[in-house]
Amino acid sequence: DVQLQASGGGLVQAGGSLRLSCAASGLPFDDYAIGWFRQAPGKEREAVLCINSGDAKSYYYLDSVKGRFTISRDNAKNTGYLQMNNLKPEDTAVYYCAAERWLCNRNWARYDYFGQGTQVTVSS
Repeated sequence: DVQLQASGGGLVQAGGSLRLSCAASGLPFDDYAIGWFRQAPGKEREAVLCINSGDAKSYYYLDSVKGRFTISRDNAKNTGYLQMNNLKPEDTAVYYCAAERWLCNRNWARYDYFGQGTQVTVSS
């Protein structure tokens, strides 16, 4: 079975940092783009960042996280990462990772596999 396990969320003060991990199993990780999405209470799920398989090119889908969030992957560990710095209260949400074959897409529905989500809460 394919599993994506998101972890690393928590409660942090504004200006703090967190690193989320997305550990994958049961799929050829090298062949999959890893996307991060988030959903705040009462809001729709939105794409945050994605990293391709192969060339590991990253895509920012939210202007508000540019300069603060970065995405990376370690194919040897079958794990993707979302480094979040200078966190703001508006970053509070459940963060999900997802995997899609080969290339990034900002559309959640296009992804093949999904993690269970990890809560990020930023206090002011």
